[in-house]
Amino acid sequence: MDTQSYYPVQPGVGMEENFLSLDDILLSYERLPVRTECAFPRLGFLEKSSDTQDIPEGTKMELPLWLSKGLYDRKRRVLSVELPKMYREGWRTVFNADPKVVDLHKMGPYYYGLGSQMLHFDSPENPEIAQTVLQTFIGRFRRTMDSSQNAYNEDTSALVERLDCLEKALFRSGQIGLHGFQSWEKGQASQLTASTLVLNYRKRKITDVQP
Repeated sequence: MDTQSYYPVQPGVGMEENFLSLDDILLSYERLPVRTECAFPRLGFLEKSSDTQDIPEGTKMELPLWLSKGLYDRKRRVLSVELPKMYREGWRTVFNADPKVVDLHKMGPYYYGLGSQMLHFDSPENPEIAQTVLQTFIGRFRRTMDSSQNAYNEDTSALVERLDCLEKALFRSGQIGLHGFQSWEKGQASQLTASTLVLNYRKRKITDVQP
């Protein structure tokens, strides 16, 4: 019987979120640089660098993604969200030149997920951000999968340490496929075993006939 206590739930795709996914929960706590467009009464405790009771208009601070999305309103202009540095023009130039040289884990580690979530906020740079995130994924995908297929029974820590969380999941999927193929090639995948229910039934029968 499978005794695994937690079955991983896949994160949402694109701008969607799956709140049963641990990766999406952790992503929602990524901090974003914001600027308040109005005063926030009696919320000064949120800004650790200030001793005032209120947060005045024009304050620059960092808020988690989930709170930034909750407060952001296109009509009321409660706050404006600034781009994290890895999505700004300077870093987009680096990604467009050669995405394979960038340490995405150090930059994120939710580069693709956070980049997709940034499209919730109005920005004239959104088309460029979306294009860079997409091309970065395409440019790194083949190398990630090739690495997963060429590391059989090896220490893979050095291969995955520079990967984004999405890329690590792809790497694990590639490894599972590789191990499954190797098992099939060795003739281990076709072995039939008795189910747990049958084994337990046989044990009960033996117990019943014993004096």
